[in-house]
Amino acid sequence: MTRPFDLHADGRPPPDPMDVARSWLPDDDEPDRPQVVLSTLGTDGCPDARTVLLTSFDATGFAFHTARSSRKVEQLAAAPRAAMTATWPGFTRQLVLRGEVVPDPDEARAWAARSDHLRRLAWLNTHELARLDLAGRRSGWAADVPTDEGSAPAPSWVGYRLQPVELTFWAGGADTASRRLRYTRQDDGWRWEHLAG
Repeated sequence: MTRPFDLHADGRPPPDPMDVARSWLPDDDEPDRPQVVLSTLGTDGCPDARTVLLTSFDATGFAFHTARSSRKVEQLAAAPRAAMTATWPGFTRQLVLRGEVVPDPDEARAWAARSDHLRRLAWLNTHELARLDLAGRRSGWAADVPTDEGSAPAPSWVGYRLQPVELTFWAGGADTASRRLRYTRQDDGWRWEHLAG
């Protein structure tokens, strides 16, 4: 059986971790986006975590988008570093990224790729709406807002890109012990090592 990151015939992983990421994650044009846990450092010094959608990824990083008023935006302004964790059903695979977070330069393309529901959410999902009863929330949700594909992003919406300095791929299975494949960015490229799972 071929292990999930033994992409070469001799079992060696590829020198570029993005090759492994591309073999694990869906293409950016697939509408069902992976859910990932984004971990940041709270302004009170405590770690914080929440689930976000992975908008896209390429050699420049892993993009996600959120509301400008969210706690994570405040935290990233104070400490622009984060971790991101993706898991697969049945807990057979896990990918953990650690790195610097920068603004996403391609917000318009990301906005166009969002579903109508997510674009509506960016316009309407406010604390004020959340405080209403169910009837009030349904009424507020029916407001007329620009959600077509060619519309401009909602002012409340902002994007970031996590630029990893470390990627750890974990794979498990019933036929052998789990193990990790960790890539660490060096001045001359990526260094990889296999570690116990």
